[in-house]
Amino acid sequence: MRNSNRRFLDLHLWAFFLQIIFLQIIRIYLYFSCICAKISLKLSFEKRGYLMVTLLAKLFIRDHENVTDPGVRQAYGILCGIVGICFNLILFTTKALAGFFSHSIAITADAFNNLSDAGSSFISLVGFKFSGMKADADHPFGHGRIEYVSGFGVSMIIILMGFELLKTSVGKIFHPEPVETSALAVGILIVSICVKAYMFFYNRSVGTKIQSETMKATAMDSMSDSIATTAVLVSMGIAYATGVNVDGWCGCLVACFVLYAGYGAAKDTLNPLLGEAPSKEFVDEIKSIVLAHPEILGIHDLVVHDYGPGRRMISLHGEVSGDSDIFEIHDVIDRIEKELKRKLGCEAVIHMDPIVVNNEKINETKKEIVEMIRENFPGVTIHDFRMVQGPTHTNLIFDAVVPFQYGKTNEEVKKGIAKLITEKWSNYYAVIQ
Repeated sequence: MRNSNRRFLDLHLWAFFLQIIFLQIIRIYLYFSCICAKISLKLSFEKRGYLMVTLLAKLFIRDHENVTDPGVRQAYGILCGIVGICFNLILFTTKALAGFFSHSIAITADAFNNLSDAGSSFISLVGFKFSGMKADADHPFGHGRIEYVSGFGVSMIIILMGFELLKTSVGKIFHPEPVETSALAVGILIVSICVKAYMFFYNRSVGTKIQSETMKATAMDSMSDSIATTAVLVSMGIAYATGVNVDGWCGCLVACFVLYAGYGAAKDTLNPLLGEAPSKEFVDEIKSIVLAHPEILGIHDLVVHDYGPGRRMISLHGEVSGDSDIFEIHDVIDRIEKELKRKLGCEAVIHMDPIVVNNEKINETKKEIVEMIRENFPGVTIHDFRMVQGPTHTNLIFDAVVPFQYGKTNEEVKKGIAKLITEKWSNYYAVIQ
C-alpha cells in the first residue's frame, strides 16, 4: 500500500514538473509571439509585411537591395528558410504539448502540419543553396531548376502529411475522445494564427521581391495554416459552448487545407519543370524593348527557355527591311540583346528576318490575306510573307501560327486558308509552312 501511494505521488510530481516546464515554454513562446505580432502590425502599414526579414537582410546580406543579383536572391531564400524553420518548430512544440494536455486530435494535427512546414522550409533552404551553384561542364545552364525540384519535394511532404492527418482524424470521428478546453490552449491557437498570418505577409513580400514561385507557394501554405488553425479554434469553441465534439471533423478540415496547399505547391513547381508558357507580362516586356527600335518592324517565333529563377534564355525572329544595311542591322540586334539582358536578366538570341517593305503589290496582297484569316480563323497569325511570280501562277509563301487548343488541326487551318486564297485569286497558290 505504501509503495502504491509512493508511485501515485511520484506520478503527480512528474505531472506537476511537466506542467511547470510546459508553462515556461508557453510563457517564452507568448512573449516572443507578442513581439512578432507587434512587428507584424507595424509592418502591415510601414514595410509591407517583411520588416523583420528586411532588418535581418541588412545584417546578413551584402547589397541586399540588388535582388536581381543571383547571390543576393539566393541569400534571401536561405534567410527566409531559416526564419521559417524557427517559427514552425516553435509552433510545433507548443501545439504538440497543448494537444497532448487537451487530448485534441485537431490541435495535434495542426502541430504536425507545422512540423511538416519546418521540413518544407529546410528543403527550400537546401534548394536555394544548390540552385545558386555555378554552371559547369555537365550543367552549362546552371542548377537553377533545383529550386523547382526542392519545391516539388516540399509539396509531396505536405500531401503525405495531409493524408496521414486525414486518416487519424477519420479515426477520431468514429472513436471520439473528450477534448479539454483551456484558456492556455485557446491562447496558443490565437497567437499561432497571428504568427502564420505574419509569415504569409513576409513570404509573399519576399517572393514578389525576388520573383520566387517557391516563396509565394510557402506564403499560401502559411495562409492555409492560419485558416486551418482558425477551424481548430472554432471546434474548441463549439465543444465548450454546446458539448458537441467536432474535433475529428475539424481535424479532417485541417487535413483538407493541408492537401490543397500541397496540390497548389506541386502545380506551381511542376509547371516550370515541364515547360510552361511565359507570362503575358513577360512577353509584352520583350516586345516593348525590341519594337522600341525603329529598325525592327515586327517579331515572331518567340521562345522562352526557363532554366530556373533568374536563368532564362529567349530566342526570337526580328523582322527588318530587306533594303537595310546588314552591318547596321547586325549592330542594332547586338544592342537589343544586351538591353534584354540588362533589363530582364535573360540571355537573348535574335535571328534577323528580312522582309519586303517597298513593294506595294506585296504589301496590299498580304494585308488582304491577313484580313481574310482574321475573319475566318481568329487567332491565327502569319509571317515571313513572300510572293514568287511565275509564267502561269504565283506562289504565296508564308508561315502560319495556330494557337494551342485551337479547335482545328494545323492541316485543317492550312487547307482552309489555301481555299480562301484560291477562291479569291485563281492563279495564286498558297505554300504554307
